Amino acid sequence: MKAAASYDCDSIQDTGELLVRSECLPFSEVPDTSRLFIDYLSYSPAIQRFYPRSPRWSQWLRDETPNRRYEASRRERVADALERQNRHWGASSATLQNLARFRAGACAAVTGQQVGLFGGPLFSLFKAMTAVKLADEATRSGVDCVPVFWLATEDHDLEEVNHASVLDADGVLQPLVSSARAGVNAPVGTIEFGAEIEPVVEAAAAILGTGDIAELLRASYRPADNYGSAFARLFTTLFSDWGVILLDSLDPELHAIAAPIYGGALERAAEIDDQLLQRGRELEAAGYHQQVRVTPSSTLLFMLRDGARTVIHRKVNGSDTDFLVGEEQIPKAQMLERISRAPDQFSPNVLLRPVVQDYLLPTLTYAGGAAEVAYFAQAAVVYDCLLGHVTPIVPRFSATVIDAKAQRLLSKYELNFVDMLQTPETLRQMLAARALSADLQSAFENAGAAVENSFTAIRSALAKLDPTLVDAADRAGSKIQHQIEHLRASAARAELRHSELLDRHAAFLSTTLFPKRTLQEREIAGISFLARHGLNLLKDLYASIHTDCLDHQVISLSL
Repeated sequence: MKAAASYDCDSIQDTGELLVRSECLPFSEVPDTSRLFIDYLSYSPAIQRFYPRSPRWSQWLRDETPNRRYEASRRERVADALERQNRHWGASSATLQNLARFRAGACAAVTGQQVGLFGGPLFSLFKAMTAVKLADEATRSGVDCVPVFWLATEDHDLEEVNHASVLDADGVLQPLVSSARAGVNAPVGTIEFGAEIEPVVEAAAAILGTGDIAELLRASYRPADNYGSAFARLFTTLFSDWGVILLDSLDPELHAIAAPIYGGALERAAEIDDQLLQRGRELEAAGYHQQVRVTPSSTLLFMLRDGARTVIHRKVNGSDTDFLVGEEQIPKAQMLERISRAPDQFSPNVLLRPVVQDYLLPTLTYAGGAAEVAYFAQAAVVYDCLLGHVTPIVPRFSATVIDAKAQRLLSKYELNFVDMLQTPETLRQMLAARALSADLQSAFENAGAAVENSFTAIRSALAKLDPTLVDAADRAGSKIQHQIEHLRASAARAELRHSELLDRHAAFLSTTLFPKRTLQEREIAGISFLARHGLNLLKDLYASIHTDCLDHQVISLSL
C-alpha cells in the first residue's frame, strides 16, 4: 500500500493464532470522505471554531472535568437503571465491576449505534472497542473511566436496522432480513420478534457455519425479544471480558431523569433554532456541509402518538409559542406539563440525543464516525444552550480487514488496498491487465520504453534545431503512448472475455474489501469476521487501535 511505512500506527503483532499487520491509509484517499471530516482530523484552523477539542485526545483528556458537572443524586439513579438493565442481559463480572466504579465516581467514554440485526455492520464492533480503549487509556492516565455503549432503541428507521449482509464461504454477500414489524415510525426497541426470526437465525447459521457465533445468534435473537434486547444480549456476550456497560435509551427511568433536558429544549426552542440556523450558515460559509437540515419551525423533540414517533414543530401564536404534533396544536404550558407527567412519551432527535446522553452520563468523550463528527459541529450550540459545555468527540477506530485469501489474490495480481477503491469494472480490467501473458506484457513494456527513448532523442535534436517544435514532439509522443495503453486495455478486455476465473477474483476482492463502493466496515456484518476468525479476533483488533492514529487502518490477517 502506498507509503504505509511512513505512519507511526503501522505495526505487526503475533498473537499466537494470527499474525496481524496494520497499515494506515489517510482518509483523504478514501472516496467520498467529506471535507469537514478531513479538516477535523487535521484540526485545521478553519475547523477549530466548530470543535472545542482536537481529535487527538491525549492532548486534553486530563483537562476535561465531567464529574464536576454531574450531581451525585443523578449518578445514583442512572447507576440503578444501568445495573438493572445490564443484569437483565446477563452482565459479566467485568461489567458489574465497571458499574460499581461508575457508581463510585468514574466518568464514561461513550459511543453508540443503532441496534442493527445481528449486531449491525463491522463498525459497531469497532465502536465498542474504541470506547474500551479510551476508557483504559484514561484510567491509566489517572482519570477513572468506564466504557458505555448507547443503544439507539428509540430510533424509528426500521429499514436501517432490519437487515444484515453476511459473507458466505465464497465471498458473496448474502442479505438477511427480519420481517418483524410494528406501526409506522414505531421505535425499533418496541418491535418484538415472533417466530419469523427463527428461520432468519438459521439462515445466518447456515452461512456462518457451526461455532460460537451461530450459537450466540440463537441465544440472542429469539421470539419475544426485540431489536434492542437481542442486540444487547449479543454485545453483552461479545464484550463480556471488556466490561462494556450497555444503555437502553428507551428505559422509562432514564426518560424521567432526562425530563429537564426535554423541557429546556422546548422552553428555549426559538433560541436554539436561531442558533442552529446561524451555525448552519457558518458551516456552509466555511465550505462545509450541514449534516442535519434545520427549519425555522424545528424543535429537537419527538412525541409518541399511537405508538409512532412524531416530530414536534414550533408555531408562533401571537406573543406565545404553541407546538404542533401531527394535526394537534398544543400550548407551551400544556406541552411542558406533558413532559413532566409522561417523559417517556418524548425522545430527542439526532442533535439533542448527545446532549441527553451527556446529561445522563458524566461523559469524558464520545467516539463516533464521520457522520457523528458532522452532527457534533451543529449539536455544539445545543450543548452550550442546555448544558453550558460541549462534550468533545473523537474519531472511532476505522479499519478494513483483509483475510489470507484476499491477500493471496492481491499478491497474485500485484495490487494493494488502494487499488480496490475503484468501480468493480475498473478492478476487473486491472486484474485482466495483470493477467496477460508474460510475453505480451513484456512486448507492451518494451514498446512504451522504445517510444520514450525515441522521443527523448527527437526532443533533444529538435531543441537544437527549433525549440518551438519540442512541445509538438511531446504531444506526438503522448499520443503514441496513449494508443499503446489503449491497445493494452483492449487486450485486457479480451482476456476478461476468455477468463471466468478473473471475473470471480475481481468480484471476490470488490465484495470483501470495498463492497458497493463503500468501506467494508459499513456494509458487512461484524459477525461474518468473528465466525471466520474466532472471537479472539476482537483482541487482535483491539491491539491495533491507536487513539492518536487518525487514519483508516488496513489490517491483514495471516495464520
